[in-house]
Amino acid sequence: MDSLDGQSYVILGGSGAIGSALGHRLADRGAHVVVVGRTEASVEETAEELGGTAVVADATDFDAVSEAVAQAEEAPGDLRGGANCVGSILLRPARMTSREDFDATVGQNLASAFALVRSLAPILARGEGGGLGFVSSSAARVGLPNHEAVAAAKAGVEGLVRAAAASYAGRGVRFNAVAPGLVDTPMASRITSNEKSLETSRAMHPVGRIGEPDEIARVLEWLITPDGGWVTGEVVGVDGGMARVRTG
Repeated sequence: MDSLDGQSYVILGGSGAIGSALGHRLADRGAHVVVVGRTEASVEETAEELGGTAVVADATDFDAVSEAVAQAEEAPGDLRGGANCVGSILLRPARMTSREDFDATVGQNLASAFALVRSLAPILARGEGGGLGFVSSSAARVGLPNHEAVAAAKAGVEGLVRAAAASYAGRGVRFNAVAPGLVDTPMASRITSNEKSLETSRAMHPVGRIGEPDEIARVLEWLITPDGGWVTGEVVGVDGGMARVRTG
């Protein structure tokens, strides 16, 4: 892969499992990474590891994301893209989901993605263009029980990607997403820490295992960098075949 020297990328949720894996991949290629997140200690620790810039901000707040992107624009390097790795998992049927829980799920998964589009895309369009990456879910592509809120939010992310891709198609800015199955992250620990639940989850993935953060990050890396320069408006399933493959 080509060097990313002189380029910079902003990652919302950059101190999380997938976000930090993506940050390491970009930094290893010479990019300057702007790590954005709500928890100051973890954001600063990750930014220090990457030799990047730490920005503490709530990704569900449009103004906070705009300010974070403005700081990213002032960071070293030419701002060429970003990713939203913020998310949550709410496993609860609609009848048991409160308005508060629903709003939080939409905020973390969809509003944060929208906030990045509205803040970063115009900046990239004024320059040399670039790529934005988002995290959807296999739950938005195949019906899974007790996933109503998160499936609705992630389906919104996929619609946002396609619409934004159309809006900026002639301006050099690309929008794509990955749709993972279950990934071994702290956010999924409620499932992965229970052997019975974990075994059920493994069985739902035709390859027979759950994913690792770096497997998601490497596809995001390709999508947001010049490597994926002829790809826009796509949602790439990185889910061990969960949404598309049937073995029995």
